[in-house]
Amino acid sequence: MSLSLEQVLDQLRTEPDWIAPIQAWEVQPAHPGQYADPPAVLDPRLVAWLRSRGIQRLYSHQAEAIAASLRGEDVVVVTPTASGKTLCYNLPVLQRILERPEARALYLFPTKALAQDQYAVFQEAVEELGIPVKAYTYDGDTPTAARRAIRAAGHVVMTNPDMLHAGILPYHTRWVNLFENLEYVVVDELHHYRGVFGSHVANVLRRLQRICEFYGSRPRIIACSATIANPRQHAEKLLGRPVRVVDRSGAPRGERHVIIYNPPVVNQQLGIRRGVLPEARRWAERFLRNGIPTIVFARTRLAVEVLLTYLRDALGDGGERVRGYRGGYLPRERREIERGLREGRVLGVVATNALELGIDIGSLQAAVLAGYPGSVASFWQQAGRAGRRQGAAAGVLVASSSPLDQYIARHPEFLLSTPVEAAYINPDNLYILVSHIQCAAFELPFRSGERFGDQPVDDVLTFLAEQGLVQRAGDRWHWISDTFPAHEISLRSAAEENVVIIDVSRGARVIGEVDRFSAPMLVHEQAIYIHEGQQYQVERLDFEENKAYVRPVNVDYYTDAHLAVDLKVLDTLATRAVSGGEAARGEVAVIARATLFKKIKLYTHENVGWGRIHLPELEMHTAACWFSLAEGAVEGLPPATVQSGLHGLAYLLGRLAPLYLLCDPRDLGTVAQLRSPFTGRPTVFLYDAYPGGVGLADKAYEILELLWQAAAEAIDACPCEAGCPACVGPENESGSGAKAAARHLLARLLARAGEAAR
Repeated sequence: MSLSLEQVLDQLRTEPDWIAPIQAWEVQPAHPGQYADPPAVLDPRLVAWLRSRGIQRLYSHQAEAIAASLRGEDVVVVTPTASGKTLCYNLPVLQRILERPEARALYLFPTKALAQDQYAVFQEAVEELGIPVKAYTYDGDTPTAARRAIRAAGHVVMTNPDMLHAGILPYHTRWVNLFENLEYVVVDELHHYRGVFGSHVANVLRRLQRICEFYGSRPRIIACSATIANPRQHAEKLLGRPVRVVDRSGAPRGERHVIIYNPPVVNQQLGIRRGVLPEARRWAERFLRNGIPTIVFARTRLAVEVLLTYLRDALGDGGERVRGYRGGYLPRERREIERGLREGRVLGVVATNALELGIDIGSLQAAVLAGYPGSVASFWQQAGRAGRRQGAAAGVLVASSSPLDQYIARHPEFLLSTPVEAAYINPDNLYILVSHIQCAAFELPFRSGERFGDQPVDDVLTFLAEQGLVQRAGDRWHWISDTFPAHEISLRSAAEENVVIIDVSRGARVIGEVDRFSAPMLVHEQAIYIHEGQQYQVERLDFEENKAYVRPVNVDYYTDAHLAVDLKVLDTLATRAVSGGEAARGEVAVIARATLFKKIKLYTHENVGWGRIHLPELEMHTAACWFSLAEGAVEGLPPATVQSGLHGLAYLLGRLAPLYLLCDPRDLGTVAQLRSPFTGRPTVFLYDAYPGGVGLADKAYEILELLWQAAAEAIDACPCEAGCPACVGPENESGSGAKAAARHLLARLLARAGEAAR
């Protein structure tokens, strides 16, 4: 007999082997909803449609956002997952199209999957209303014939920033009907646009607004975001306009259980705990056996497939009730899985963070996180996937053996009490700004004295003229180059090329894909590639042609590859003396190479074999800054202490520098070398995580002393004894004595001898 979620949780409280490893169990009480009548100006047909769906009154935040938008304000809705944000933009858009059938709207979503999901929601509303409104998705998968129809007749065009950047704005003359009548721009998942990617998107929106002005339109903006620490600042910087922030959610919320579980120790002497995947499987299996709809988040694609295998074996599932979901599945597979979840045919799903965004996957009651996802915001996004509709929900974090996870398990208040992170962008980063000024000049001539966003551009245009890209004629700057700038600028760091995976046992059928950077790890020769629980062995990887050839197998192990990452200095562009050493900036190569793979037995996770990987290195040339310590700065310190201090300092700078560079932590990489092959000294590198660099390391070089000062203050202010995620990293990650050693090194770098001697 199946139990309810509440009964399962009550049962767990009485079982010592389940309750003992639980480090925290927080129960967040249910909240009743707050409601308001739909705005009086709303078309009676929309009010009747809402009532036909059982919605007599709106949530208070929906009513506030819709009313503000209909008054002509630009609105940002910042409320939790499952609070009905979609209605906040669909209702104003439908209202305006009903008032003026020529009106057009442009919807921007960060991924194609989310655009497809929201298209289905919008189309269902249009069909139920029985109105002649045409909506389309427009992305790289849209057939050429359909593109012409969309440009001519689409009331609502749903796309992503990449397609807007390279596939719509440069061809605006083909989209006259859209831009002349554009009344709404919807930007969903605003919190996703952070760091370098967000800085690019802010400039794409500047270009969009510039084209709208040319065609005589000024669309209103409606944006939606999950909770972030700085919604107004982030939205206004991204959108380039003052906004009204609606952040008091009126949506009801059921009782939520947040559980932090640290797997029990199985070897006291070595401190080894049970594995995160087997323990996450136990939690998920407990829920699924009782018919409780469950999502399991795993950190990697391999972990998704291993967990999926375990759950299907445990539940005797043939592949219908528990599904996987990750990058690399074909679009039709993902749509089918999403539909199965919404309709209740799929009871459980094992996913990467691909399902962290707001794709509608129906009513889930439990979320199991196999490892900490890396940020407080992501934790709440993933845990919030359960309880999307009313009723009790549970979010369980199963800690892995990583130092960060173990710190959170020992100090659960760090996770449960820390505010979510802020989102930072810098649209005026010179590298990014110049790229988009080129794109904008290609799209429309610049007038002399014109501003791009809030930036004057005449100096940049003069520079571009010297490069032979633009030419001034009277008071206009015209693009004269035969290059197509938008195609040369990627908004994201990831390479667009994918390796397709071909099943040779069934007539060369494509079963999936993997990005080129991950291919040496996942589809090297002899790898076991798992797709929706089915094992395949890779017979050949043709890296030049981007094809991996596989054949189904049935083995009792999976493979896990080791990636070696190294950094080499290619050129030094500037150096300067600093207290305690020398600082420099220049060009570096970040080199990644898959070297060997292990065969890991399913369930026991024993290492049952290994092999070498013979593939070329993947090399990224980028910009970096670094500082090396003179012998006097580390005099008297054992090498192990210096190593701990360097690692702790690199960890801390990697988390502090983004606050000053206005980027995301993922935009920067750090490397600490006890004896750098280039400098011959203890050295810390900060590098741009983008090919060619985007100016972050150059800026860091200029403000190194400010970063060191901020690091010293962070260490002094942190109450931990030996290191934690809030300062130099957990002690067992950065090394013994990392906090004291990092403080000592900073004192030397900042020439505070008195403090260094303390």
